[in-house]
Amino acid sequence: QAPRIAVNISALQIRHKSFVDDVHSVIDGVDSGIDLEITESLLMQDVEASIRKLKAVREAGLHIALDDLGTGHSSLAYLSRLPIDTVKIDRSFVHGMVEKAEDTSIVTAIISLAGALRLTVVAEGVESEEQARLLRLLRCDQMQGYLFSPPVDKDKVEALLRANPA
Repeated sequence: QAPRIAVNISALQIRHKSFVDDVHSVIDGVDSGIDLEITESLLMQDVEASIRKLKAVREAGLHIALDDLGTGHSSLAYLSRLPIDTVKIDRSFVHGMVEKAEDTSIVTAIISLAGALRLTVVAEGVESEEQARLLRLLRCDQMQGYLFSPPVDKDKVEALLRANPA
């Protein structure tokens, strides 16, 4: 199975009237495997329009990830209405969770809430085995960060994908 590719969406892109058409033209003929990542604060700028646009691209087979959960200005009332598949725990909570009980409580609450909403949870910025161990104990679905790999440039990713075809 081919790896999923995450693409960050900017405020300018999602506000554009042709956002849905633009996404459809880019993915035309591509066998999905694409996650669109949108930050919580960006989504809250025009919630109703964002929901409509994200529902339309989700119907095209894309997954939607809500990035940096807990750092923006969202209302939990919107979380169940958003057409999302994944929530990403901001690295600031992951970094503090080993030393600060408050951050561990926030991470625990996010994982629990996401589980109740049947969403996948990804912890960002995992840099230590201790963080990874704690996240596994809390039943976090996925982790990313320097513990697993530093950022990889385009040429290296292409070489890895050629060496390990789906």
